[in-house]
Amino acid sequence: MANENFDLIVIGAGPAGYVAAIRAAQLGMKVACVEKRKTFGGTCLNVGCIPSKALLDSSEHYHYAKTKLSKHGILVGEVQLDLAQMLKRKEAVVRQLVNGIAGLFKKNKVEGIFGKAKLLPGKTSPFSIEVDDEGKKSTYTAKKILLATGSEPTALPFLPFDGKSVLSSTEALELSEVPKHLVVIGGGVIGLELGSVWMRLGAKVTVVEFQDRVCSVLDKQVSNELHKSLAKQGMEFMLATKCLGASRSGQWMVVQTEDLATGKKSQLECDKILVATGRRPYSEGLGLDAVGLKTDKAGRVETDSHYQTPVPGIYAVGDLVAGPMLAHKAEEEGIAAVENMAGQKGHVNYEAIPNVIYTWPEVATVGYSEEELQAKGIEYKAGNFPFIANGRAKAMEETEGFVKILSDKKTDRLLGMHIVGPWASDMIAEGTSVIEFGGSAEDIARTCHAHPTLSEVVKEAALAVDKRQIHL
Repeated sequence: MANENFDLIVIGAGPAGYVAAIRAAQLGMKVACVEKRKTFGGTCLNVGCIPSKALLDSSEHYHYAKTKLSKHGILVGEVQLDLAQMLKRKEAVVRQLVNGIAGLFKKNKVEGIFGKAKLLPGKTSPFSIEVDDEGKKSTYTAKKILLATGSEPTALPFLPFDGKSVLSSTEALELSEVPKHLVVIGGGVIGLELGSVWMRLGAKVTVVEFQDRVCSVLDKQVSNELHKSLAKQGMEFMLATKCLGASRSGQWMVVQTEDLATGKKSQLECDKILVATGRRPYSEGLGLDAVGLKTDKAGRVETDSHYQTPVPGIYAVGDLVAGPMLAHKAEEEGIAAVENMAGQKGHVNYEAIPNVIYTWPEVATVGYSEEELQAKGIEYKAGNFPFIANGRAKAMEETEGFVKILSDKKTDRLLGMHIVGPWASDMIAEGTSVIEFGGSAEDIARTCHAHPTLSEVVKEAALAVDKRQIHL
């Protein structure tokens, strides 16, 4: 069945896709957005960022009530876990947000279409796509196509997901009871966040990580501080360790590991395994070959600086292209792509993309790490300031962590900001803004920060770049 023509069809309604569709409609385009799920929002809103943060917040409240309220003089009876209610609340948060996207589509006159999209043969505009909605197939045409299909969890070839004992991040958000022992394969963002959730709720959690430190892409000082904090909370780590596989033994799963330094093999008994070793771009059944598009070894689509693929009129953004797999990076690319389509000058400054880990304490970074600057031969200055010396942090009983600021040794231009501490996810915006506008550490140091606030640690770290911090 043939349907109406569009100026733009966006394939994928995750953060890149739905934001791009709305912006394109604002720019006067007739837009449709196709989503293979029955709800908008993609992985992020449905089974990723939002549900995981809902559980992280709920589990932190539970942990706080059990371990910290008494320090504030608040005495409560036995704290009990209602996991069913916690999961119910998570689903309510997700439902409100995905319904909100449907409302935004209606407001901006974006036509939302459910079904799995496939590009049909033809290399010139108008392009045709087929949408299969549970066997009901429809064809749509558009002058331009934006691919925003996101990514999916990567399974290990020797440890495939079964959804019951060997879990992806999706299943790890849906457990109906707290595991006795959760083994996490991969000490990156997803593994540490979901490991934190179930550890706070009572599970023993062991992280098996191939590298010699957690979140190895982080600044080394930051990585070490996060490791130390999580270990103090009870998370166990097997670093520089390779997972060899797992097998069932009665009611338990037995994970085989190998120490990379000594070659010593060992076993871990657990009831759940979370494989969190990364994600891969999602392009299955998309029909890229039909229009002459190819993917690289990582499954990504090649684009130019305007997000144009080698096929004129077809664009790609988000997890499907190079760069960090972050929802906010994808949103910025989606907006830039459609603004370029409209003749504007859309762009993304990849040096000003913040990265956040929502453990507690949180970790947030933007710009270069010390190791990256050293590898590039860039001379820099560094300033550090701990939360333990901050009045608001002491009042909150949240004194773990620090802020580190890196600036160019000659010009003082801000090159990086790294935070381990309470509400780092919100405070990193200051560093991102200063990098975006080409500002300096001195700009931060000379900016008045309200007292008493956690943000004063950022100011003190900026002062520390020139060894003139006040409160330490």
